[in-house]
Amino acid sequence: MIGELGRRSSAALLTHSALIQAVTFLVRPAATYRALELDVPGFALGLLAASYAVFPLLLAVPTGGLVDRLGERRLMAIGSAVVLACSAFLLLGGSSIVALVIGTALLGAGQLACVVGQQAVVANNAASSRMDSAFGYLTFAASLGQALGPMAISLVGGASVRPDTQAIFLLSVGMSLVLFVTTFVVSAEVSAGKRKAVAADGGKASALSLLKAPGVARALATSATVLAVVDLTMVYLPALGTDRGLTAATVGAMLTVRAVFSMVSRLLLGRISRRIGRMRLLVVSLAVSTVALAAAAIPMPAWLLFVVMAVLGLGLGIGQPLTMSWLSAQAPAGQRGRALALRLAGNRVGQVVLPSAIGIVAAGLGAAGVFLASAVVVGGTMALLRGVPLDG
Repeated sequence: MIGELGRRSSAALLTHSALIQAVTFLVRPAATYRALELDVPGFALGLLAASYAVFPLLLAVPTGGLVDRLGERRLMAIGSAVVLACSAFLLLGGSSIVALVIGTALLGAGQLACVVGQQAVVANNAASSRMDSAFGYLTFAASLGQALGPMAISLVGGASVRPDTQAIFLLSVGMSLVLFVTTFVVSAEVSAGKRKAVAADGGKASALSLLKAPGVARALATSATVLAVVDLTMVYLPALGTDRGLTAATVGAMLTVRAVFSMVSRLLLGRISRRIGRMRLLVVSLAVSTVALAAAAIPMPAWLLFVVMAVLGLGLGIGQPLTMSWLSAQAPAGQRGRALALRLAGNRVGQVVLPSAIGIVAAGLGAAGVFLASAVVVGGTMALLRGVPLDG
């Protein structure tokens, strides 16, 4: 159970978290497959990929303000409706690259609203002592959804090289409808009495003033770094495997191991955090991730690299929910939705800037150099935690 929410409402929130990720990880690859069916040029695929991030970057902070003023469930309902409209639009009219770009951009906007609303529910309803555990369960559900989406493509596509995208979009419509309905099972009282501070200032607090709040900028930077390194691992582990003669199946299994151990770490997060303290656990997770990334750069047997990926999964899996709870604790009263939305915007920027910078720096060193450079970046992130009480 999450905070003041009942068991039924908590289950609905976790289901909503899993479903929005499942729909996202179903629709985005399907849009790419549809673009390939249309024989679009290579640059158009890049445009399609970028369109998903455009609205989250532009709308993140305003969306955070909306959740603080309107309430979490209302924003989740709006986001779910946008995702449903996107799925229906792609099913009925996704027959050109322009339509696919529009649909993907709408998906990004809807996903943003859903995720900000979900995180604000936790931030505004979980007791301080239970916040790490609550965010751990929320991110576990999201990870589960990210696994279920591609699995659905496998079931629909079968053994074909290019799956039936119309069937996939039809499935996404059904899942989006369930997503929308699930919103209304979340307690209608999740925001009761929690938006007085926003009403008092008319919602005029700026992103800049929020960044000046103690600890907020450091939490944002830590979160962006961890997420960017997760992306780098997914991109460069296949390249590392190729350099070392590992099969694609072996590399895929390693990525699965990393993901599974991230999910396990999130289930155990609350218990461990209460025992050793949130900030001390965050420092430990960053240190473990740094060591694992550096170790991956060293030539080793495949079985040992599996162990390294498991350790990396534990370290990186802890980082995201802990930065959510840290940021929620640091944000001023009534501005938690805005702070969490700002975190999502920072994550998007980090996913663009850090991989590009590390890729340039490590260009001459190959995939192993990227892992080594990532270790340096994550290790450097621990400097952001200097002066923060480790028992917080």
